Amino acid sequence: MAPLPAEQPAVAPTLPVDLSGEADWTSFDAPSLVGDSLRFVSGEPDGNRFRVRYYRDPEQHLHARIWFGPGTEGPPGHAHGGAIAAIMDEALGLAAWAEGYPIVVGNLNVSFRAMLPLQRVITLESKVVSVEGRKVMVHGRLFCDEETVYAEGQCLCITIPGRQ
Repeated sequence: MAPLPAEQPAVAPTLPVDLSGEADWTSFDAPSLVGDSLRFVSGEPDGNRFRVRYYRDPEQHLHARIWFGPGTEGPPGHAHGGAIAAIMDEALGLAAWAEGYPIVVGNLNVSFRAMLPLQRVITLESKVVSVEGRKVMVHGRLFCDEETVYAEGQCLCITIPGRQ
């Protein structure tokens, strides 16, 4: 069997990535709320996978600016579906935490609408849409403009007993 070619490491861009939010958004310090649990997805602010910055709008809904780097590649030049799902998992769960619901994700349903090009900053918006007992339902979407939605997600979160 022939040896596999050496894998070339993906290289992060040398220029900074602008993850600024809208004028009426305020920066949201997610790690101070949930600790180190964000390391898997957004824990490397200068890495070559994801670069994420979280915000809250005047209605206190959670938003994010996200850069999908070369380390998230699936189809050539585009983000892997698993990378998109990982962002949805983190951000939709965080939306529940931000509204005072310490949760774990019970079910995440992601609908992929369009291929997401790499090395482009996109927006995620999310909000808690219902709460019934320990069940918290959060919806979100990844988009770059109203005509280009890359993915939509629905997340059933379950509150953690004793963490209220």
